[in-house]
Amino acid sequence: MTDVPLDDRGFTLGHGLFETVLWTEGRLDAFDDHAERMRRGCRALGLPLPDAAALEASAHEALAAAGKPARAAVRLTWTAGSGARGLDTPVPITPRLTAQAAPSAPPAEPARLAIARTRRNDRSPTSRLKSLAYLDNVLARAEAQAAGADEALMLNTAGEIACAAAANIFWIRHGEVFTPTLEAGVLDGIIRRRVIAACHDLGLPLHEVFANPGRLNGAPMFITNSLIGVRAVSDLNGSALPTSPLVSRIAKAVSRSR
Repeated sequence: MTDVPLDDRGFTLGHGLFETVLWTEGRLDAFDDHAERMRRGCRALGLPLPDAAALEASAHEALAAAGKPARAAVRLTWTAGSGARGLDTPVPITPRLTAQAAPSAPPAEPARLAIARTRRNDRSPTSRLKSLAYLDNVLARAEAQAAGADEALMLNTAGEIACAAAANIFWIRHGEVFTPTLEAGVLDGIIRRRVIAACHDLGLPLHEVFANPGRLNGAPMFITNSLIGVRAVSDLNGSALPTSPLVSRIAKAVSRSR
């Protein structure tokens, strides 16, 4: 574990990126996909690119320090490193890598969602990155929990469906699958990509759309991320949602691809 000094820009300014990788069945699931997404984020932020071998080695060190649980969340954080006071980026940038691992059980029940007042800023370039600037997501999750839900549904600045606080969102209508387009301010999720591929393999029409919350009324829903896989949604804003056998079919197809 690397100690983080007080002048680290990830700590002082949120200047950096992170990835959360699932450790299961003795391997880091989709590690190459996570490493590549971090590299894409670095290109967008002008950060030096991390070495994939160093990322993997740090992940295994963190797992060893945690006692190598059977199932774990491994967080890899890549910051802009130390810098002087203020906003100006140091020259050169000397990035800092840290890693943490903790046991992570799969969810036992479907999720309950509540629409949060906190909006996803789709106009920000960081809305499509796994950046360290996650305070809006924290506030949205707190709103949802205060309303008795597990997770928040976040709308963007135009009032369109964007994502959950820590997941991508999908819904089903008339045998077709829908998810917000990345342009709505959505993270390019690892499992999101797998769901899209699984739908194509299953012959299910998949649409990436701009949509208002009314599109969700009475529609089966599910959310996805690297730790939960595909998780059905049981209710939205306290109203029960119908189930669909397509959610299980998609979940099984995604599980086979992991």
